[in-house]
Amino acid sequence: MTDSSNDEIERRTSFRLDMEKELVEIFWADEKGQEHNKSIACLDFSRGGVKLDCDQHLLINTAVTVVFKSVNANNKKLYGKVLRSIKQDNGWFEIVLILEKDV
Repeated sequence: MTDSSNDEIERRTSFRLDMEKELVEIFWADEKGQEHNKSIACLDFSRGGVKLDCDQHLLINTAVTVVFKSVNANNKKLYGKVLRSIKQDNGWFEIVLILEKDV
């Protein structure tokens, strides 16, 4: 007899970290070139991408900078583009970014 969970195929190719809604700062420019920033919850993080919980829609392919805050001055910045922006039942958007490889 086999365990059914072992039979499931894992489609992710990189390590994933549950961020438990850790706050991050995001920066982006809209289609008119106006710059925006916002503190939002990071839901998941992996080498390939980031999943965010945001109260507004971001257009696909929008360039976004994500700043992970730390207790010291060395905040980590990651750069990516919006891959998905899906409206949830609660009215907020699940934003998925694909990270740039070599920044």
